[in-house]
Amino acid sequence: RRHLPPQTWTNSINQANKMALLAWAKETGIDLVQINGQRRYGGPPPGWVGDPPPVGTEVFIGKLPQDMYENALIPLFQSVGKLYEFRLMMTFSGLNRGFAYAKYSNRRGAKEAIAAFNNFEVREGCAIVVCKSTEKCELSVDGLATSVSRQELEAVLRQVTEGVLSITLYASPCQKRAQLAVLKYSSHQAAAMAKKTLMEGNMRLGGVEMRVDWLNPDLKQKLQSCKEKPSSSRVQGSKCLGVPKQAPLSPVLHNALDHLNTLCQRQYLGTPLFLTKCIQANPNGWLRFWCRVVIPGCPVPFSGFTWVRQDGPGRSGHEEAKVAVALQVLRMLGES
Repeated sequence: RRHLPPQTWTNSINQANKMALLAWAKETGIDLVQINGQRRYGGPPPGWVGDPPPVGTEVFIGKLPQDMYENALIPLFQSVGKLYEFRLMMTFSGLNRGFAYAKYSNRRGAKEAIAAFNNFEVREGCAIVVCKSTEKCELSVDGLATSVSRQELEAVLRQVTEGVLSITLYASPCQKRAQLAVLKYSSHQAAAMAKKTLMEGNMRLGGVEMRVDWLNPDLKQKLQSCKEKPSSSRVQGSKCLGVPKQAPLSPVLHNALDHLNTLCQRQYLGTPLFLTKCIQANPNGWLRFWCRVVIPGCPVPFSGFTWVRQDGPGRSGHEEAKVAVALQVLRMLGES
């Protein structure tokens, strides 16, 4: 078996279209910046003066062919109105995730884009979806241990996300002896990036799997009819009230290490090497780990932070941290 040299695996995927994109960007002078899994043009574009466009100017673009890039998409969507920003969601391999967001300078541009391009065939047999972006700013995080306080959650969120405005804790309506947090962010983009970060496992408060999603309007109304959890139910001093029995890791998490090893073998990337270091421990048994995964065939190691809880006496938390970061790597690779 021939092992692929570093960078060959990712660079060889969709190479012709990647080269066409680079040539187009060089020819037009358009600057594309990739940050945390999305590639962005504008926001604001060159020459923009004044405030950003109001709410209602952004459209969601779905069902995109994964090998299509901005050199085809930006001219298409710019043909009906001036673009303020264009964001294409990307996988680690360099393919897009099948969806993007286009924000126009005014609401008319967004309406024209929906009218012109919803169900439009960008290729024969490939009709895309274009609709108004909801621009949501609130997330729900269900499955938090009852020992987690609002202050502790806020400290973690401010380290791994940006733009959080408020955090409200409720008793989970779906899980016994668990909490649900409602997180409000400064913008839809900040909330979307936070959702992606949290779902990829940069923050896992314990081995318990948490569910992160946009705040459902029906759930929001239900929560508003309930009282927020009183401060007495949160951590007080070094004691925590109502600490649940540590839930076992789900089969999905248990399989993450095997899945990552299998993927690397299939792509001839070598065996992943995990580096974990406990950098913080709190009185309630939660451990914060710095983690790095080195895959010989990938040019850049994967690094991040995760919270886990000691699973019984004599357990160091390192195995739980490895599982959490393996799941994060799989999601960055678009494999989970």
